[in-house]
Order: sequence, then structure tokens, then C-alpha cells
Amino acid sequence: MRGIVARYGTALAGLALFAGFALTAPVFLTAENIALILKETAFLGILAIGFTLALVTAEIDLSVAEVASLAAVVTGALVHGGTAPWIAVCAGLGTGIVAGAANGIAVTVLKVPSLIATLGVAAIAKGLGFMMTQGVAFVGRWPVSFTGIARGTTFGLPNLVLWLAGTAFAAWLLVKWTRLGAHLVATGEADEAARLAGIPTLRMKRIALTLAGACAGLTAVLLAASLSSAAPGMANDHFLYAIAAVLLGMSMFEPGRPNIPGTLFAAFTLKVLGNGLVLLGAEYYWQDIVLGAIILASVAVSATGTGRAPFVKKLNFRR
Repeated sequence: MRGIVARYGTALAGLALFAGFALTAPVFLTAENIALILKETAFLGILAIGFTLALVTAEIDLSVAEVASLAAVVTGALVHGGTAPWIAVCAGLGTGIVAGAANGIAVTVLKVPSLIATLGVAAIAKGLGFMMTQGVAFVGRWPVSFTGIARGTTFGLPNLVLWLAGTAFAAWLLVKWTRLGAHLVATGEADEAARLAGIPTLRMKRIALTLAGACAGLTAVLLAASLSSAAPGMANDHFLYAIAAVLLGMSMFEPGRPNIPGTLFAAFTLKVLGNGLVLLGAEYYWQDIVLGAIILASVAVSATGTGRAPFVKKLNFRR
């Protein structure tokens, strides 16, 4: 019973939260509201999946939100200027990949702890975003061929939901069913042992951080397409929620370990929580208060099961 509670207790609590809002919040169960929750989950979920992939290798990427904002600005600037949408999309994804690769090089070549390296890249990304826009957002009537990436539907399903499902499935397959995924996990669980076993651990860290940047780039493209605008800092609201989703996900399914199903379910739970509080008429600041409580509680739950807080367990600050 203890094992079942440790593995699925948080997920069951999330389902209970959903049921509670369904019974108490007006229009919570309407198709329009559920679709809204799922669409909002897409942005958070993809960004958090990138954070999860970095944490799998015992590295932390604090630049994901600022990199996503910069990639959105790059994408928006090109679309606003009349560039073909597919080029703008590639540029946005490329911006995220380049930033992720820069994080990887700083961590593995320059031997800068990821906490510091990604903060530095975040500051650079923020500055570049403001330099490109001069603080003014790119807004306009953008081509449907671009906005449809996020706003459209495929076989009756919102494209945003399909992007999230595809990203989550690909990340799960990578981690659980590929040789590369096994090497990523081994690097994060026991860096030195993995190196002695012949695994190129530094390369694994570079790959993981690059994948985190790619997820940030994809989030940026979807944000810009959904909002028909791009501005510095536009992804910042998702930053703490992404961390909370990863930490909350580490308290379910695979307690103490970053895992894709846990991150995905946690992202959905957080968006359910925010949506339900709004529908119940709660003041805006309650979302921040509850978010902070969730972060503390999820770390405490993981620490109870593993003997130490997940970030302390996973991260190595000595280079």
C-alpha cells in the first residue's frame, strides 16, 4: 500500500482536484473549458518536458523561458516582416537549439555548473530579445499558414494538443526505449560509473541541454502562432510553472526521478488548478500562493521517499 501511495498518490490527488472543480466550479466541464485547459497545458507541458530531459542527466536549465521568449521574437520578427512562415518556424526552432547547445558547451567544455551557465544564457537571451524589439511587441494579422500551426485543428483535435502529445510521446520513447535514452538516464543517475562503463557522459549532457532548447523553441513558435504576437519575456509566466510541473511529476509514477508521464500529468493538474480557481472567483494572487505551496510539497514528498530533495540528489555543482 505504501508503494502504491508513493507512486500514484499525487496523481490520485490531481484527479480528486479535477473532480472537486467539476462539482463546484461553474462551466468547468464544458467542452470549451476543457479544450482551453488542454491548449494552455500544451505550452507549459512542452517547456517542462525540455526541463525534464535536462534534469534526467542531472543538469538544470533555468534559461528555458527566456530562450523561448527570444525564439518567439525571432519567429515573430520574420513573420511580421513578410518572411515565409516555414522559414520563420525553422528560425525559431533553430534559436532554441543554438541556445541549448550553448548551454551544453558552457557546462561540458567550459566546466560551468549548469545552474550558473543557464542563468547566463537566460540573461543573454533576454537582452537580445529587447535589442531586437526595443521593447515593442511584434503584432499583426499574420498568415493563416502560420497561425494555423497553433490555432487550427486536425481530425477535429486542436493542433496544440497534438503538438503536446507528439512531443511527450517522442520524449518518452527516447528516454525509455532507446539506447540514447538509457545513456542519458545512466549519466544522470551515476555520472562517474557511466563514464567508466564507456558512456560519453559529456556528450549526453550536451544532447539533453540541446533538446531542452529545442523544446523551448517549439514552445516559442506555438506561442507566437497562437497569440499572433511576439515580445520579450512572453514565456516568463511559464517558468515557475514548468519547474513546479517537473517537481510535482517527480512525486508520482517514478518517485524521486524526473519522468515524462509525471511531468505531463503535473502540467495538466497545474492548469486545472489555475482554471478552477479563476472560475470560482479566487483572487489572482491565490494562484501564486498555491503554486509555491505545491513546489514545497512536491519536494517534501520526493525527499520523504528518497531521503533527500530531488534537486540536491540530481545535481552536481562541482566540476
